Amino acid sequence: MFLTRKAIQEAVECGDIVIKPFCKENLSPNSIDVTLNENLLVYTLENGVLDMKKPNPTKQIVIPEEGLVLEPGKLYIGMTNETAISHRYIPMFEGRSSIGRLGINTHITAGFGDIGWGFEKNGDDVICHYPTWTLEIAVVHPVRVYPNVRIGQVYFVEPKGDIEWYTGKYGKQRMPQPSCSYKDFSEKA
Repeated sequence: MFLTRKAIQEAVECGDIVIKPFCKENLSPNSIDVTLNENLLVYTLENGVLDMKKPNPTKQIVIPEEGLVLEPGKLYIGMTNETAISHRYIPMFEGRSSIGRLGINTHITAGFGDIGWGFEKNGDDVICHYPTWTLEIAVVHPVRVYPNVRIGQVYFVEPKGDIEWYTGKYGKQRMPQPSCSYKDFSEKA
């Protein structure tokens, strides 16, 4: 079951959903719009190849107020300005249709959030790390983007069954986060 505007607002008010900063005007009938942070990363390819088994070098780019032209064939790792998470509901990210109609893909595969992502249990205490959504941005043709524009929307789904909190490697991210796939290899060793 998807939460409606009123249910999202009530869940924020009682603490079941954390949206920070919370802008009531960004609520839609069943989601909340989130905005693009000015910080981006791009991979600096060594020998023209990314390697899943090691950390790949990146370069930071800041989107200026006058905008930045994104180029096809390049992956831009961005982030939202907002934290939009829950320890009770499943948070999901989708691009806005206005953005998609410009040929901007805001998440190649990572539109799925986990219950408890960004939260940590420490005995009886619950710590919130206020993570932001990482965006894997690719464009069909050159397009100028601007900081702080509404780039996507987060909606919340009520789970069925026992709830287990996310405990993975991306729970504390506060800047654009490149792939940590190399950790999967080291964890198996």
